[in-house]
Amino acid sequence: MKKLKLVVLLSSLAASGVAMAQAEAPKAPEPDYTLAYNIGAVTDYRYRGISQSRGRPALQGGIDFAHKTGFYVGTWASTIQWVKDAGGSSDAEVDIYGGYKFTGGPIGFDVGVLRYLYPNADISPSPFTTEIYVAGTWGPATLKYSHAVTNLFGFADSKNSYYVDLSAAFELPWWGLTFNPHIGRQNVENNSSSSYTDWSLGLGKDFGNGFSASLAYVDTNTSNYVGAGKNLGKATAVLGVKYSF
Repeated sequence: MKKLKLVVLLSSLAASGVAMAQAEAPKAPEPDYTLAYNIGAVTDYRYRGISQSRGRPALQGGIDFAHKTGFYVGTWASTIQWVKDAGGSSDAEVDIYGGYKFTGGPIGFDVGVLRYLYPNADISPSPFTTEIYVAGTWGPATLKYSHAVTNLFGFADSKNSYYVDLSAAFELPWWGLTFNPHIGRQNVENNSSSSYTDWSLGLGKDFGNGFSASLAYVDTNTSNYVGAGKNLGKATAVLGVKYSF
C-alpha cells in the first residue's frame, strides 16, 4: 500500500513539473521582419472617391515588408483607365512607399512617403506624384494628412496640394462584420474647381485563411472629374475581394 502511494505521489509530482515547465516555457521570439503579399479585385477602383478605372473592374496586388522596429516599405499596383482617357498610354498605377510606425501614449503614429507611378503615361503635365503623410490612430479612428511635394496627378502648378481624411473601423456584433465610415477633403492647389469632398460607408468581412471581402457606398460632391463622358465622382457601390498570404 505504501509503495502504491509513493508511485502515485511521484506521478503527481512529475505531472506538476511538466505543467510548470509548459506554463513557464518562453514565448517564441518576435520575428525581425514580416513579408506579406496580397492580390484582389474590385468592381470599380475608387481612390479618394474618384474612379480610376472608369467604373470598370480592376485587378490589384501588393507586397509589404515590415521590420519589428516599425520601419516598413512596400509596393502596390492596380489596373486603371483614367490616364488613357486623358490621352496617355498607361493602363497601370504602381505605388512605392515607405515609412515608420510608432506609438505615443494611446495613439499609434505612421509617417512616410508615397510615390505614384504610371508607366508609359505620355501625358503632360506628368501624372507621377509624390506625397508625404502622417497619420494618427486612436481606438477605432484614424486621421491622416497627405501633402504633395510634386504636382498632383497631372494638375499643372499643383504642388503643395493636400488630402485630409478621417476613417474608422468598428467591429459589429453580427457575423464578424466591421463598419468602415470615411470622409475626406482633397485640395488641389491653384485648381480650386477641382477640389472636392468625398465620403463612403463600408462593410468588411474577414473569412479567415487570408480571404476577405468588402462592400462600400462611395460618393463625392464634384462632377468635374470626367472620363469618356462619365462622371467619375458619381455615387456608386463598390465590391472588393482580397487574398493575403
